[in-house]
Amino acid sequence: MKGIMIQGTASNVGKSWIATGLCRTLVNRGMRLAPFKSQNMSNNSYVTVNGEEMGRAQGIQAEAARVEATTDMNPILLKPTSDQRSEIIIHGVSQDAWSGLQYRNHWYEKGKLAIQQSVHRLENHYEALIIEGAGSPVEVNLNDRELVNMSVAELIDVPVILVADIDRGGVFASIVGTLELLPDNHRKRVKGLIINKFRGERSLFESGVEWLENYTGIPVLGVLPHLEEHGIEGEDSLTVQPTLAKREKSLDIAVIHWPYLSNETDVTPLTQEQDVSIRYVRSVDQLGSPDALILPGTRSTIEDYIVCKEKGLTGAIRAYTERGGVVVGICGGYQILSDVMYRDETDEVGEKGIGIFPLSTTFVKSKQTIRVSGYTHEASGYSSVPMSGYEIHLGRTAGSITKPFLQLEDGPEGISLDQGRLVGTYLHDCFYNDNWRTEWLNRLRRRSELPEQPIVYTVNREERYDNLAAHLEAHLNMDKIFEMVEGSGL
Repeated sequence: MKGIMIQGTASNVGKSWIATGLCRTLVNRGMRLAPFKSQNMSNNSYVTVNGEEMGRAQGIQAEAARVEATTDMNPILLKPTSDQRSEIIIHGVSQDAWSGLQYRNHWYEKGKLAIQQSVHRLENHYEALIIEGAGSPVEVNLNDRELVNMSVAELIDVPVILVADIDRGGVFASIVGTLELLPDNHRKRVKGLIINKFRGERSLFESGVEWLENYTGIPVLGVLPHLEEHGIEGEDSLTVQPTLAKREKSLDIAVIHWPYLSNETDVTPLTQEQDVSIRYVRSVDQLGSPDALILPGTRSTIEDYIVCKEKGLTGAIRAYTERGGVVVGICGGYQILSDVMYRDETDEVGEKGIGIFPLSTTFVKSKQTIRVSGYTHEASGYSSVPMSGYEIHLGRTAGSITKPFLQLEDGPEGISLDQGRLVGTYLHDCFYNDNWRTEWLNRLRRRSELPEQPIVYTVNREERYDNLAAHLEAHLNMDKIFEMVEGSGL
């Protein structure tokens, strides 16, 4: 099958971002393609139209390729639940949580089969794949059973482009070191190099490009300048960065950074606002008195709650709400704001939550993954506006809810107290709904005696993908990359 694989010298060098841009660039050139990442480890997930869970990065890449995302584009998703264990999701179906050793010993063959099945199905629908690797291809202690880098390049028989991040320093050593550690048969697959996140005068790096090409014998396909505010969502929390407002007087919005934070992209639309700054809070001394506090999702709700409770952070959150603070809890954050959380249906004691909402959450084995739409509920304290997003959760939250946040197609959802000052919801992407986000922010602005602002429409995704494609076209040898895809293999 035609295609190309993007591998990196390390995590967070820009593989996902570049793969997304290549999807849009090559589909603009008339190629019928799909993204593919055999195994993704991330707590950022994406829900397909069929209600199946996959890595968010591949969902975004499918949008860039103008195709509907399916779990074949990411057959294996690993969602860390602790430092030692991850939930294993194969073709959108959860297989429980296992340790890394258990996964290697018991799931390797099943994972390999799932990958082969997905590739076979994708071959029947697309002419090419833009494939993303993970981490580094030279994790020598794990390469005997790896399922995501060179083994996949060999399975599909595609050339590899190696990406390095010059912004972190040591770019020459990282490229040469990676190539030196690759076995000869794998090294021969590397047909191009990309230097990413370059800052400064490009001409000063010409000698560096020349040295790399002479030393490695591999062409440098381009040097990509660091692109600020590209708007393409990151794969995982390694990409989470605080934002500064562009105006002198701004709203201070704090976001709790749980140890196993998930779907932090929920707050991304707030970063597009000119008078909003986002900061992440991990301890009591970092909380302060923000204009609003967001409790985002977490993959390990009770465990993360206990960690933050031991730090005194949960008590500080409650005190903030009692002082009149504005709070939004999303998914796991919503659950933590409830009175009590039960580990399963046999748990009679449970773990006491922060207690802002008079609700209880019971965790069950069957996960809810669904796209949803509706309106803000008439009792929410907000104007009735359309709302859409998706749900991914294991908990069932129940109690006396007389003021729901949303009215969805299948009934009321969430809770909204004190005229919308305190909101809890399972709706991921709620801040992507421009009308509601603007109303919520303007309430904060009035409280802080800042001028209200008109609706800032969330930057059109299509525009973002096209801008990224234009960036790659300007700085990469896209003709050469196109030729590599068309002539896939060694």
